[in-house]
Parts: sequence; C-alpha cells; structure tokens
Amino acid sequence: MSATPTVSTAAARPGNGSSSAADVVRLDPNRHVPGVRQPGFAQVLNAEWVKFWTVRSTRWSLGLLFLLGAGLTTLICWAVAADLAAGDTGESPASFITWGLLFSQLTAIALGTLVVTSEYGTGMIRATVTAVPRRGRVVAAKALVLTGVLFVAGVVTAFVGYLGGNWFLDREGVGLALSDDGVLRALFGNGLYLTGLGVLALGAGFLIRNTGAALTVGIALVLIVGNLAYALPGTWGEWVAKLMPGNAGGAVAQVVPFTGGAVLAPWTGFAVFAAEALAVLAAGYLVLRRRDA
Repeated sequence: MSATPTVSTAAARPGNGSSSAADVVRLDPNRHVPGVRQPGFAQVLNAEWVKFWTVRSTRWSLGLLFLLGAGLTTLICWAVAADLAAGDTGESPASFITWGLLFSQLTAIALGTLVVTSEYGTGMIRATVTAVPRRGRVVAAKALVLTGVLFVAGVVTAFVGYLGGNWFLDREGVGLALSDDGVLRALFGNGLYLTGLGVLALGAGFLIRNTGAALTVGIALVLIVGNLAYALPGTWGEWVAKLMPGNAGGAVAQVVPFTGGAVLAPWTGFAVFAAEALAVLAAGYLVLRRRDA
C-alpha cells in the first residue's frame, strides 16, 4: 500500500473555537519501520531438510524400506533359485531380482504421507506457512528433499538386493550380469519408482491431511485397486489396469514383468506414472494455497 500513516494535532486559534490546519507528522513505513524479510528457497529447503531428519519416523521408514527391499529380494532368490534353474516356476529369474520392491513401496508411501500429515497432526504446519507465506516454496522444498532421499535409498536398496539375490541365482547357473538387458535400468528404476510414489503420497497428504486416511488411500490405489483392475473384462479393463499408478510406474523397476499382468513399456509406463503423481501433487498444492492450515 502506498498510503502514508499520519499523526495530526489541531491547535485552536486564539479568540475562537474553530480548529486550525493540523501539524502533520509523516512516517514512511519503508524507512522508519523494519521490514519482514521473506526467506529464500535455500533457507526453506534447509528448514525442510532439518524437519525431515528430526522426525523419528523418517529413520524407521528408511530402515524398513532397505530391509524389505534388499532383504526380501535376497530371501526370495534363495528360496526359488533351484526351481528357477529347473524351470519349475514358469517365470524368468530376472523377474525376482527386484522382488522386494513389492513391499518396500509401502514404506515409500508411508514416508511421503508422514512428511505432510505429521505437521498437520502436531499443528506445526501453521508455523511453517506463517514463516513461509509463499506456500509453493513449502511444497517444492518438501518434494525436493523427499525425492532426493527416496531416489538414493531406492537405488542403494536395489543394488544390495541384486548383489544378495544374484549370488544365489549364480550358484544355480541362472544369475544375471549388470550388463544384461534391462538390469541397470531396473535397479535405477527402483529409485525412480519409489521417488514417484513419494510424490504421489505427498500430494495425497496435502489433500487429505490425515495420516490414517492418506495411507489407506495411497496403499489401496497402488496395490489393491491396481491388482483388482486386471479382473475387469475386455480391452478397456486391460487399459485401466495398465494405467493404474502402481502398474504403470512399477514396470521401470522390473527387468522382466511377471506373467499374468499386462503392463506398459517401462519408460512409457513411468511417464504416465510421473504425470499422475505430479497431478496429485499439484492438486495438493492448490488445496494448501486455498484452505487455512
């Protein structure tokens, strides 16, 4: 506002009761009143990084992500290596090299949800948006911190699971080399897929604002509805199943998909999945911007 606050004092003229012209004191708020400095994006990012690692659930979620992803991949490869070598499973050994992703994706959804809903649960979100009135910066900073951590955690988990599981496959003569077609793509794709799930869950957290409800919706959408969609009849049912977030995005993290479920090509599916996750995040941002915290 360009209006300048004034303080006036009217002095009565001697001899009559009328007021004279006021003496005016003019204060320029740009010169005399200290301004409030808006935090830059680097400061907001640093604040979100500190908050991310301060919450106890972060370490638990990342620990479970690694344990489920790498541990279960190693365990399942040990359990089925002999059957794979004998050809009794009807599946390719390459299908099992990122098998633990089926469970580690649950922790990625949980982590993405808690980054937002934990603040709503404690009321800290009000302090966040008061300190950073530009709410787009809050969303962008949370997304950047979450995606960076999930990508690194997902890739490390996938490589450790590959090394552990492939050791058992190699003993049976059905191991995979990193140079084999699709192996490196699937290992790095594991990080990309978990990153996308985190963005999807982050958007759902802003939309729903409740931990239990947001987790239920995220897990149901990715795992339950995605699998049930394969039961829909006809070609349209097949396409609905292909376009569900878990089915579309998960293809990039698999060397060879399991039989019985039609999926999009890896990079095509990931593009569809990324668009869906960003759409949910954009909706969450609009809700954050228009509703009171």
